[in-house]
Amino acid sequence: MSTVAQTHERIDLRTSPEIKELIVRAASSAGMSVSAFLLGTAQERAKQILAEKEMITLTSRDWNAFAKALDNAEKPRPKLSAAIKRHRIWQQDKR
Repeated sequence: MSTVAQTHERIDLRTSPEIKELIVRAASSAGMSVSAFLLGTAQERAKQILAEKEMITLTSRDWNAFAKALDNAEKPRPKLSAAIKRHRIWQQDKR
């Protein structure tokens, strides 16, 4: 049986005793180790922040106006057309 070696990075941080106690209490209440609590919470928040910064949410009206503008563009824009196709597929997959 072969095993896959996993590499792990280390993150060190310093905090006040009050913040540490708060984190320890919250982790304990969640039934988690401090490390698992910090990693899980940080990962969840990082995903939220990146989603807000990297994703644009349009209303149906705005999306239709955007798609119509692309359809009426004089110059072909293959990257934008590909993005629209991916979005339509993504929308269909969500249903």
